[in-house]
Amino acid sequence: MNDMLQSPTRRQLLSMIGKTAGATAMYQAMTTLGFASESSFKQEMNLKGAPAGASIVILGAGLGGLTAAYELRKAGYKVTILEFQNRGGGRSWTLNAGDTYTELGGGEVTCDFKKGNYFNGGPWRLPVHHYAVFHYCKKFGVALQPFIQTNDRAYLHRTTHFNGAPQRLGEVQSDIRGYVSELLSKAVNTGSLDKTVNKEDKEKLLEGLKGWGVLDNNYRYVKSHETSKHRGYSVYPGGGLMPDAKPSTPIPMNKLLNSGMWSDIYSNYTTYDHQPAMFQPIGGMGKIGDAFTRECRELITFNAKVTKIYQDESGVTVDYVDSNNPEGATKTVRADWCICNIPLSVLTQIDINVSAPMKQAMAAVPYDTSYKVGLEFKRRFWEEDEWIYGGISYTDMPISQISYPSHDMFTTGSGVLLGAYGFGEASYRFNTLNPKERIDSALQYGKHIHPQYTKEFRSGTSVAWHRIPWSLGCYGIWSESSRDQYYDTLCAIDHRIMLAGEHCSHIPAWQEGAILSGMDAARRLHQKAKKLG
Repeated sequence: MNDMLQSPTRRQLLSMIGKTAGATAMYQAMTTLGFASESSFKQEMNLKGAPAGASIVILGAGLGGLTAAYELRKAGYKVTILEFQNRGGGRSWTLNAGDTYTELGGGEVTCDFKKGNYFNGGPWRLPVHHYAVFHYCKKFGVALQPFIQTNDRAYLHRTTHFNGAPQRLGEVQSDIRGYVSELLSKAVNTGSLDKTVNKEDKEKLLEGLKGWGVLDNNYRYVKSHETSKHRGYSVYPGGGLMPDAKPSTPIPMNKLLNSGMWSDIYSNYTTYDHQPAMFQPIGGMGKIGDAFTRECRELITFNAKVTKIYQDESGVTVDYVDSNNPEGATKTVRADWCICNIPLSVLTQIDINVSAPMKQAMAAVPYDTSYKVGLEFKRRFWEEDEWIYGGISYTDMPISQISYPSHDMFTTGSGVLLGAYGFGEASYRFNTLNPKERIDSALQYGKHIHPQYTKEFRSGTSVAWHRIPWSLGCYGIWSESSRDQYYDTLCAIDHRIMLAGEHCSHIPAWQEGAILSGMDAARRLHQKAKKLG
């Protein structure tokens, strides 16, 4: 056994314990900032009794706006929706074969995939506790299928460790569990926990650790057929006169600690909003936006770029132009009330006469940057060569992660990987690249995990969210202090205008947050409208 395993230093031990406990700490922080909250959805809305002739204009056909429109129309309001794009759904967006769009800077992004292949430019998975999304999917007939978040056959990768060779997630997890069990059993056997557990508890704890960590009779985690039943074999059991099974060798603990792969596990696989089961719409996440759009289609004016929002004592006037011809004639919509679903990154650049506190709140929420690259390959080599069916590989390279499709498994022919997805510094770097450069970069990095990239690549597409004209960013960023100071004001009804969208929720960046915001906006505006008659 190596020296590290015999006697880890205090610093190494503290590092390991801290990283093991990190998932709980991260979840607490995420909950505080509104990233891991469970949905508050309980039941279907049933608004009734709109004042006679009452009208509402909704700005933006994202999921928040469409939810409000759907529910308020049922209540009897005359609803008009103005949408900048030629489609509804907002960031609930799927790029399909033949789709194109122009990003800021004039870059033309194309999707030249084979028919039937697609790429989710925005949301791509649904946590099991996002009840409102599932409610409307069921109501509107959007078929769902499992999304595989965690796959032991996927990889964890560090460029400067293990000679750059990716390691299987399942092997890393088994080894971490084994080493933690060994260290804890040593603490029990040396009396370090005598003040915490009695003799009977110690015996039970040792028995449990031996089984959980797959330890030998001396409470060591070592290479054996038993450990290989969990982490996998170097030669797998066969039949007939095939070679005998051979156990695999655990990764030395010091190498695991130094690699930092533990952080991949606690930050990407154990957080509440990424726990199994997860789901996705069959055919792409855009199916949800398409379904809402279908339900509200006759209410929507597409290609409508809002230029001014003005409220007075009796209603709201909205000026807009054709987004394909912004120099053309200005048109106007007048309504009693307005629900604005436009992202704050765009709304703060529009002429709108709301109160000073509301303007301050609108300006207090910056938008995060994010990038995604979709790569289409001639064959599904990750399945055929590496036995990877769904799941996500993580790396310290700028591409951050590679996600394998959870649909069309075992089929022959092409398939699409999410070849890059990240935030922060790496995202700013990707955003400086033109569409072709983003694809080339994802290929150059990705081949260090999958050498098949070079031979099998067919086509690619991408989304750099700060370059998307109708959102200018990915989602609204809240801090604990900004939420305390501005959130209630942002969600308040400002005379005859109120806001909706994921930025007006405790679940930012998720479709659930947008839908719940739309439901809440519809309910509160309906209450005020009825009160005023």
